[in-house]
Amino acid sequence: MRSLTRRVLLDTRYTLVGFPTAVIGFALMITGFAAGVGSAVVWLGVPLLAGTLMVARGFADAERGWLSDVLKRPPVRPRYKPAPPGAGRFRRIVNPLTSGQSWLDLLHGIINLPFAILSFVLTVVFWAIPLAGLTYPLYGIVTSQIPGNTELPELLGLGGGYVTNSIFYVSAGLVFALLMPFMVRGAALIRAGLGRALLTGVAELQERIDDLAEGRAAAVSAEANALRKLERDIHDGPQQRLVSLAMELSRAQRQLAKDPEAAQLTIKSAIAATRETLDELRALSRGIAPPILSDRGLAPALAALAGRCTIPVDLDVQTVERYQAAVENAIYFVCAETLTNVAKHSRATVCTVQLQRIGDVLMLTIGDDGVGGAHVAKGHGLAGLADRLRAVDGELTVQSPDGGPTLIVAEVPCG
Repeated sequence: MRSLTRRVLLDTRYTLVGFPTAVIGFALMITGFAAGVGSAVVWLGVPLLAGTLMVARGFADAERGWLSDVLKRPPVRPRYKPAPPGAGRFRRIVNPLTSGQSWLDLLHGIINLPFAILSFVLTVVFWAIPLAGLTYPLYGIVTSQIPGNTELPELLGLGGGYVTNSIFYVSAGLVFALLMPFMVRGAALIRAGLGRALLTGVAELQERIDDLAEGRAAAVSAEANALRKLERDIHDGPQQRLVSLAMELSRAQRQLAKDPEAAQLTIKSAIAATRETLDELRALSRGIAPPILSDRGLAPALAALAGRCTIPVDLDVQTVERYQAAVENAIYFVCAETLTNVAKHSRATVCTVQLQRIGDVLMLTIGDDGVGGAHVAKGHGLAGLADRLRAVDGELTVQSPDGGPTLIVAEVPCG
């Protein structure tokens, strides 16, 4: 109830305050635009048009602030084209003329007036009728006794008198009071829809383009880091073991004729090294594309990660759905890398892993009771995880004060 009341009051403020603002803005902008266009032939209108566009920008900024309350989203301000470096005074004065968003601001200021009038009228009507109807028993004692006064119920053939009028008006007031939140909300959205289309639509599109570009760059960076890590792991592990194995087999070949027993021991050692190399290659292959993830999904894959961790892991998987491969891979690798960091650096005694779906977001939460100090700064392991998540429009949040505990939350859209 409190939330509904707050919403009605915010919408009411938006439509009531916006009406006189729209009238003032319309008067200033239509006058400035007409005067600027009319005198542009003698160049006097050019700075006048630029000044009108700056006025429109001020009104547009105020509208964007109100839109954030009505549409329940952070305000988005477009990027206005700045004047070129070293531009002269006249070039800086007329710079607003070169920005497309400035003209959209002016267009909004001109065509916003009828929308503001409609929103204002609807809001006033659906506030006035409930107030007048519900309070009629207070002032109706007087109005019902005025000679020659014919009330609406009598005109509708429902009869006259104080009691009949009170029942009719109170009933009407209750009906309009029930409709008021929806009508006031609709009135606010009528005007807010125009404002969003003209004042923030381009900026929201630009933000989305920037997010996609950042995500693509993050994906390229994450892939490059993963390839470098794989190359380093192969060079430091299996490659060295294979070189050593080749040397052992060469030595065994030389020993066969002179000392068969020593050759036998060398071959046994080479066989043991072969097994170790195979185990290491299997571990690396799990890091590239774990079969359990593609075959059975996230829940078994995370259970396998928890089972291999050297620290006790309390696993809570609340969703067993299958998701897009990119989403599952991102969640899996975040969990794998985080558990590896926990085991190596945290000195924790217990770790918790929770996977749940909230709406259209898949959320992985990992916590430990270690020494803390984890962060996503460049050069640290978690920075690569943040890049991997950005590649799928995800987000990584790290809370790890010195002394612990650490809480890492990965959110990935899955709708």
